[in-house]
Amino acid sequence: MGRIMSIDYGKKRVGVAVTDPLQLIANRLETVDANLIWLFLDEYFSKESVDLVLVGYPVQLNNQPSEALRYINPFVQKFQQKYTVEIKQVDERFSSKMAFQSMIDAGLRKMQRRDKGTIDGVSATILLQSYLEQKKYI
Repeated sequence: MGRIMSIDYGKKRVGVAVTDPLQLIANRLETVDANLIWLFLDEYFSKESVDLVLVGYPVQLNNQPSEALRYINPFVQKFQQKYTVEIKQVDERFSSKMAFQSMIDAGLRKMQRRDKGTIDGVSATILLQSYLEQKKYI
C-alpha cells in the first residue's frame, strides 16, 4: 500500500503532507518553493510509493471557486500529464484558518505563527487528516 500525499499549492510556496505507509496518520512533510515543486515531486516519487495525491481546491464561502484556481488548475493539469498517480481536488475552504488555530493551540509563539511556510505545511496536513477521517466513514 502506498502513501497518500496532500498538496496545499500556492503561488510562492507549496505545503506537502503525507500519510504513513498504512494510510492512518497525516504528517507534515515539507514546504517547498513553488518553483522547485516538480524537482521535489520527482525525487519523492522515485523513493516512495504514493497511491493518491490530494490538492486543495480553494472555494469561497458562497461556494464559488476562488481566483487562486488560475494557478492551481495549470498545476493539476501538468501533474496529470507528468505522473500516473491518481489526483483529487478537495475543498480547502477553512484549512489556513484551521492551521493558524492549530498553531496557537500547540503553543507556537507569535513570530513562529507568522511563518507562511509553516501555515502552508500545517494546512496540507489538515487537508490530509480530514480526508483520512472522511474515508473512515465511506
